[in-house]
Amino acid sequence: MGKLDGKRALVTGASRGIGKAVALRLAAEGAKVAVNYNSNKALAEAVANEITNSGGEALLIQADVAQAEQVEAMVQQVADAWGGLDILVNNAGVTGDNLIMRMTEEEWDTVLGTNLKGAFLCTRAAVRLMLKQRWGRIINMSSVVALAGNPGQANYAASKAGLIALTRSIAKEVGSRNITVNALTPGFITTDMVETLSQETIDTIKQHIPLGRLGTPEDVAGAVAFLASDDASYLTGQAIGIDGAIAI
Repeated sequence: MGKLDGKRALVTGASRGIGKAVALRLAAEGAKVAVNYNSNKALAEAVANEITNSGGEALLIQADVAQAEQVEAMVQQVADAWGGLDILVNNAGVTGDNLIMRMTEEEWDTVLGTNLKGAFLCTRAAVRLMLKQRWGRIINMSSVVALAGNPGQANYAASKAGLIALTRSIAKEVGSRNITVNALTPGFITTDMVETLSQETIDTIKQHIPLGRLGTPEDVAGAVAFLASDDASYLTGQAIGIDGAIAI
């Protein structure tokens, strides 16, 4: 028996990294998981197959979360397949790094469109179902850079900081219907993005992390599973650091 038996979850950007780990963990806890991807179908299929091969239930859905019509169709597909939606993890995210004096409007719009507008669109669609059910869990994937900023990532940091404000505002709107909304602010996690850094850079980063190591996607997935469960029923409107204490 898992903590999430019978729950229906949608994880955006679930083809790799943190999204993949979250999808697998929710499935391991008993949830049915809709695996969303935008462009890499092969990787997303591998995640869905891993869930089904382990005895779980998965639904593979292609959608660009920055496009309202695609988001509405995605959430409707989940509702048609499973009768509703209980857990939404807004994980889909992109980067478009550049110094502010060189950053283009396209780089700004693309990052804000996926990271912040995408979370808004998915939440708006999901909340309609959750309000009727009078139960729901929404987890938004922010970042430690939302708190500290980062040179060359004004667009990314702004989008992730916006997610925290979005989280707190919606938590106040929907709390009376037993829907919780929380954000996680991961630090340096061993994803493709971090693995492109030099070993020297990684060693320097570790010196600033009190736990002395980088985080893993599974570290983040464990926090998501907790927030999605009844154990976190009185926890809402929070931004929780999964960063080894690098931000303090």
